Amino acid sequence: MSSADTGKRPFVTFLIEFSVPLMAGVVVALLAANLAHESYEQLLHWMPFGALSAFGHDVSFHFLVNDVFMVFFFGIAAKEITESVLPGGSLNPPRKALNPLMATLGGVVGPVAVFFLGLWACFLVGIYTPAHDFGALARGWGIPTATDIALAWLVARFVFGKGHPAVDFLLLLAVADDAIGLGIIAVFYGNPELPAQPQYLALVLAAMGIAFALRRAHVRAWWLYVFLAGPVAWSGLMLAHLHPALALCVVVPFLPGPHRDTGLFRAQDEVDVMGEELAHDLHIEHSPLEKFEHTVKVPVDFGLFFFAFANAGVLLSEIGTMTWLVFGALVVGKTLGVTGFGLLARRMGFPLPLGMTVGELAMAAFIASLGLTVALFVAAAAFVDPALQGEAKMGALFSGFVGLAALAIGRMLGFGARSAATAERGEEMSGTERRVVTGQ
Repeated sequence: MSSADTGKRPFVTFLIEFSVPLMAGVVVALLAANLAHESYEQLLHWMPFGALSAFGHDVSFHFLVNDVFMVFFFGIAAKEITESVLPGGSLNPPRKALNPLMATLGGVVGPVAVFFLGLWACFLVGIYTPAHDFGALARGWGIPTATDIALAWLVARFVFGKGHPAVDFLLLLAVADDAIGLGIIAVFYGNPELPAQPQYLALVLAAMGIAFALRRAHVRAWWLYVFLAGPVAWSGLMLAHLHPALALCVVVPFLPGPHRDTGLFRAQDEVDVMGEELAHDLHIEHSPLEKFEHTVKVPVDFGLFFFAFANAGVLLSEIGTMTWLVFGALVVGKTLGVTGFGLLARRMGFPLPLGMTVGELAMAAFIASLGLTVALFVAAAAFVDPALQGEAKMGALFSGFVGLAALAIGRMLGFGARSAATAERGEEMSGTERRVVTGQ
């Protein structure tokens, strides 16, 4: 490695870890949309390949971002979900993950309930009238179910401290939440102007068959899975009028993975942990699943600038009722839902992670209401009406302020100091003491 590479790597890591490309894209989009709106709209509809179209869709800048680039974003999410069920993963064995998984369910049920209660109240008091289409407005229910994994992880590390069990709890919750979110997008957020054509899902099954055949043939090149099976799944979803960004979610699980999971969003796999020399002696190598992430993740992280630029350009004048419905459902629904279902799971005999208090559960639930990236994506898919879409996107953007509020509240209540003390006590506990505390 050259000295130049050595100097660049920490800077690149800093940009990715602090979600700088995503946040920069949000800022640039808001400035462009409000200072030069016409030019901004022209850029979104710019067609870099001329009159090229794909299954009746113009291949514009916006299409390339939302329908092509986001395939890889959700592919990375699918990779984390796939690894989490391996030995050592957060979902293996399932019993140890039951509390955060119950909390995840609350993080979906809570926002949906608050959204529909708020929508019903708006009709009751006359903010919305019978002239408004309830069905069209109700399509926003899926927006507040999302959690931005990267931002939630970043804020949690600042609030609780690195290594605190609440950070892993929140990470697992966010990954499971986005797994549910992928299902919601696939089932409920096809193109509202075009009826679903489920017969074309046979192509998605064919893509899974191709990926399965590659695995059975012991193919180790990840790109063959992605670029042979991926386009088939993408085409099937496009023809079925479902969102093509989910194409790799049915392919990535077939990539041969490691024998064990080293943890959510760890840059290391089992080869890194045991060392290259020992791994070579044991005939263990980096798996195709890991190579896929190592190759794709950095371009995806930097590409989030373009996603934010293409989706966060909302006029400040578009703040409206849907803004507050989405924002309220995110903050109130997530906080109450995650906390309530986490406590319910504890009552059912599935305890919180060792060293995590009820107060920290509530704070983790509040941080989970950071919906930004996926919430913006769902908002773009939920509404055809530009005014409603703009209002909903503004609600998703406002959820970014949850991070600042969590940092302030955490500092005021001393979460970081308590977390450090808890971690220190945890290090001092013997195995017997741990079993007593956890009731094992």
